[in-house]
Amino acid sequence: MKIKKTYLLLFALILQNFAFSQEQIRSKKEIEKMLQDAGKAFFNLDVDKSLKLAKIALNDAHLRKDDALMAKAYNVIALNFEEFYDVDKGLNYYKKALYHANLTNNDSIKDWVNNNLGGLYSYRKNDFKTSIKYYKKALFYSEKIKDSIEIMYTRLNICSAYFAINDFKNGVVYLDGIKDFVGKGDQLEAKISMCSMYGSYYSHLKDNAKAETFFNEAIRLSKLNTTQLLDSNICDVYNDFATHYKSNKNYEKAYFYLNLHNELKEKVYNEERVKKAKLAGGEIELDELERQINRIEGEKDEQSKDLKESKLIVLLFVIIFFILLLLLYSLYKNNKFRDQSNKELKIANEELKVAKEKAEVASQLKTQFVSTISHELRTPLYGVVGITNIILEEHKELASSPHLNSLKFSARYLLSLVNDLLQINKIEENKIVLENMIFNISDEIKIIIESLEFIAVKNNNKLILQIDSSIPEFIIGDKLRLSQIFMNLVSNALKFTKNGEVKIIADLDRVEGTKSFIKFQISDTGVGIAKVDQEKIFEKFVQIERKEGDYQGTGLGLSIVQKLADLFGSSIELESEEGVGTTFTFTIGFESDESQRNEIINSIEVDLSSTNFYKILVVEDNKINQIVTKKILEGNNFKCQIIDDGYAAINLLESETFDVVLMDINMPIINGFETTKLIRKKGMTIPVIALTAFDKEEITEEALASGMNDIIIKPFEPVKLFQIITNIINKKNAD
Repeated sequence: MKIKKTYLLLFALILQNFAFSQEQIRSKKEIEKMLQDAGKAFFNLDVDKSLKLAKIALNDAHLRKDDALMAKAYNVIALNFEEFYDVDKGLNYYKKALYHANLTNNDSIKDWVNNNLGGLYSYRKNDFKTSIKYYKKALFYSEKIKDSIEIMYTRLNICSAYFAINDFKNGVVYLDGIKDFVGKGDQLEAKISMCSMYGSYYSHLKDNAKAETFFNEAIRLSKLNTTQLLDSNICDVYNDFATHYKSNKNYEKAYFYLNLHNELKEKVYNEERVKKAKLAGGEIELDELERQINRIEGEKDEQSKDLKESKLIVLLFVIIFFILLLLLYSLYKNNKFRDQSNKELKIANEELKVAKEKAEVASQLKTQFVSTISHELRTPLYGVVGITNIILEEHKELASSPHLNSLKFSARYLLSLVNDLLQINKIEENKIVLENMIFNISDEIKIIIESLEFIAVKNNNKLILQIDSSIPEFIIGDKLRLSQIFMNLVSNALKFTKNGEVKIIADLDRVEGTKSFIKFQISDTGVGIAKVDQEKIFEKFVQIERKEGDYQGTGLGLSIVQKLADLFGSSIELESEEGVGTTFTFTIGFESDESQRNEIINSIEVDLSSTNFYKILVVEDNKINQIVTKKILEGNNFKCQIIDDGYAAINLLESETFDVVLMDINMPIINGFETTKLIRKKGMTIPVIALTAFDKEEITEEALASGMNDIIIKPFEPVKLFQIITNIINKKNAD
């Protein structure tokens, strides 16, 4: 059944207040009133009056350039055209209405026009799929503005379209959803439509009793009609009732209601009314044509202006073209210059490649040199440290000798300095990790002072040490790296001071949790550092105040100091004045927690009174190192046998049993890696520990690949060697 929605046609009842009007152009309020009257005229089937009012309103809306008013006027015109004049022209005006409606923010207008477009496609074009598409768009807008009346009529429209294609299952969903709302409301048109649709639905279900009840109710309600336009709805009710009786083969009643349908249709769509609609519609189309002509004339005027401006544009184009030619010529010249430059760059690039290859070769040679020097320096240092320990063990009365302690410390410091000098790049790349050791800050600094005493005496300087008594007796940190910082700073202070004094001050700065932050100061009364030099003294290989006879060093001291301070999470502050002296200040946090201290002690201490007597095979070609290693092992009650050849070691292992093998790497005839591989090939599972002067990072991968169990670098702390041996043997026994 077709639904003519009264509220869609009377949209002009929604008025807005406007504060201005223009001469010879009606106000928006007046136009709204005119559209309202046009809607009323349409409902009363006064097509002539409806179209004339809509025509005037449309002209004024165009003058005001008001899209909302234009949309409403086009909508009224389209309704008249669709109903009484020309469906295709009605469709054209609906699309104009929708175009202008979409230019506004008024969702109500969009809802009305989409609903009317749905009606046209449904009842005039029989294109129900397109109809449903427009109806659902209208439902979207009606739900958006939460207008219950709008929602009700739109759902009725959707249901009607589904029923028209016999899709009663989808259609009745929209009908059932508003049944109660329609029944309680006062919308006569909606009630007539709903009863007629339920009549069709139950007729489809072959429930004739219910179908006729609903059709009769629709006819009863139609008799309450006072609006002529609703006659077309009643006409459709008669048609639906006739269809019902026809499907049930009750041809007498079908004929009766079909006659009623035809009589009422003739009354609504009489020839005179259609003629008036054509006449008024023709005038509106003439206005539309005139507007199009005016628009075309306006466009011609604009084109005329454009033509006048084109001469200037052509002139500008010629100028720009000339400039472009100049640019092209310039680009041509630049390209020639660039080609020449590219040729030169290619030659330079080839030279750089050659230089790069030479640099890579030099880098490889440097790496090989560093590795060799590292090994060759550590090997004698192992002997120095080892012999010193032997002297101290054999002559207990020399344990407190400052000379021997200084010798031992200096050897260890020299080892650390060698490592840092050879691995300065590792420091810069943060590859050095600080170790946790327990030490007494006062004892460490005193050892440094004793080892540097000869420089102080040489320059007639006085060394002063001030230690804050509130500093914990034992702290945890990397004492060797801290000693390096002090050795560099104190030795520098002594070198550049004569007949003066050097102070080493350690104060407890603060305590945070278990950490004690100690502030260190090394100050001197020496020559000082010029302001211009203070920024660069921490750079590598930079030396200040080079004089004949001065101790020059490597120029890496302060650079190493700064990088080590960074590792500690500190920074070095410098205060200096020429002729007055220099002060270096830095603050480092050390762990002082007693439980952590005990944990470290327990992890590194080895029970030297152990009753286990391990049998150790030492494979070492250096005679001094043989003496040192043997003395260290036998001093711990280990039985030791020395072999200086890898092949001899393999032969001995086949005939005798040992607990551990200490394997040197750099040996003649066959090195430690190859010796270990042969041991493993023969099925021997004896633990093998690399005892070497090579850098650990340099050989770790190859050592593990050859079958070695662990690595210890010479020189080493004896307690560390004992710990590794004990751990490896215990692990093997557990397995």
